[in-house]
Amino acid sequence: MTTTTTTTVVFRNARVFDGHSPELREDCDVVVEGGVVRTISPSRNAAYADAEIVECGGRVLMPGMIDAHVHVYAADVNLPRVTHLPRTYTAHYASQLLSDCLDHGFTTIRDVGGGDVGLANALRDGLVRGPRLFYGGRIISQTGGHGDMRPGDADLDDHVTHGCACHDDIFSVIADGPDAVRAAAREELRRGASHIKLMASGGMASPTDPLEFSQYSDDEIRAAVDEATRVGKYVAAHCHPDESIRRCVALGVRSIEHASMITDDTARFVAEHGAFTVPTMVIIFSLLEKDSRDRLPKASVDKLLSLSEHMLAGLETMHRNGVDIGFGTDLLGHLRKDQPLEFEIRSRVLPALDILRSACSVNARLLGQEGRIGCVAEGALADLLVVDGNPLDDIRLLSRPRETLSVVMARGEFVRRSI
Repeated sequence: MTTTTTTTVVFRNARVFDGHSPELREDCDVVVEGGVVRTISPSRNAAYADAEIVECGGRVLMPGMIDAHVHVYAADVNLPRVTHLPRTYTAHYASQLLSDCLDHGFTTIRDVGGGDVGLANALRDGLVRGPRLFYGGRIISQTGGHGDMRPGDADLDDHVTHGCACHDDIFSVIADGPDAVRAAAREELRRGASHIKLMASGGMASPTDPLEFSQYSDDEIRAAVDEATRVGKYVAAHCHPDESIRRCVALGVRSIEHASMITDDTARFVAEHGAFTVPTMVIIFSLLEKDSRDRLPKASVDKLLSLSEHMLAGLETMHRNGVDIGFGTDLLGHLRKDQPLEFEIRSRVLPALDILRSACSVNARLLGQEGRIGCVAEGALADLLVVDGNPLDDIRLLSRPRETLSVVMARGEFVRRSI
């Protein structure tokens, strides 16, 4: 990042989207000091000695955005292949992905499978250029579940084993039975995980599990929820089919990833229980492109085609029933470049305001960071974007961030500035 040489930065004459409100706050000065938004006031209402002035000229100033479904180490669209790549390679891939996220306007990300304390510390110490990272460590999966990347003819002994938690790779750890799930959850929490991620249904990338079936028993899911909630954290669960979504919410899971096949009845149930969904549109649509599809095993292609029939309808169902919808992308390998296209895809069924809320205030509440990130408010952290144009009128502006973001500020430092 490029640091400013002054302690105070004033964004002058900005139109402010605060992360939630339907109306812009017109003609504002937003004052940043010490990495925090100090004041928001009518433009030119006060003089700021020794401040650096960023003349917005009526451009929209909005919060840095949050992507709540990222896999920082997913260096190839073929996930079973990634489990055999050298860790040095996946670390360099992660560095590039994190840098891209900042350039796309995402100043915070949540990794839901693989991200770890080493990478978080590298970001903290400035060794890697990237956004703020919330990570859940390794995903917990049952044998033969969505986190089990072994082909059906492989033995468990073909992979590394670690005590009661069995098979382990860069993304996941296999744990069967409530006691093993508890042990695995405790291990990830020991390593600083902000949440625990479970595989609760079949998925596209894994080779042996049918997409439409639920995974893990009720007691196993309860064990993970108990371990997480007793230390003030939560469980996120990968769920595509309607049944797995409903049972996970009933068992105390806070964040439902994908939720592709959700019905109206279950969407109302999710909303009533105050749980979140994090749909991920762009990964499915990007994988449908021939060059990406050709890299996948046939079993994954078949599941991909099945999922593609549900994604937009599921998103519309969640919105219609008042679900708290987060923003995630789930991109793999070279597809990381497509992160901003999530805005354009969602705009086919959702209003711009709701998409912006998902990427800002809703995701902040999901992460337990309301009032700190995903908002422009006094006392909030200074993660800010200045946009050429009004994304409330045309959300597709955010699908072209390298053209439309005049300023990206993260932690009170300029990542990009062209005005």
